[in-house]
Amino acid sequence: MRDGAERHHILTVLVENKAGVLARVAGLFSRRGFNIASLAVAPTDDERFSRITIVVDVASAPLEQIVKQLDKLVNVVSISELAPEEATERELLIATVEAGPAERGQIVQLVGIFGAQVVDVGAEAMTVVLAGAPSKVDDFEDLLRSSGIVELQRTGRVALPRLRGRR
Repeated sequence: MRDGAERHHILTVLVENKAGVLARVAGLFSRRGFNIASLAVAPTDDERFSRITIVVDVASAPLEQIVKQLDKLVNVVSISELAPEEATERELLIATVEAGPAERGQIVQLVGIFGAQVVDVGAEAMTVVLAGAPSKVDDFEDLLRSSGIVELQRTGRVALPRLRGRR
């Protein structure tokens, strides 16, 4: 998502927590040729509902049509469209990096600078976790590459509308 981030748009879709709903929602995008850059789904504070956060490439097709079709799905409760500047976004990265005794100090320093955590240490590797804004996660990943990434997983973005004037 580093290149052309301005082409991406965020949809948060509140759906009933029922089997097959995610497949139907994702199917709408694929059938219409949308490129999904990121997809995250999890239950909300109410176990009857899940929130799906979809980051789509808006340059590939107009978004209005798919929003109208999503709204027609029986299990869709609500849809919010968020431009990146209107959203509070977070992403989680977990990575195992090469870190023998000589390299550990450098990794620990990087973890401290970014506010990440070391969650596992082996003889020649470390596993680190960072949650933050997607750009911060991108930067952290780039710097970890110089240490040698063994394995990496990113969750994809989750987002909610920014609060305006509320404290």
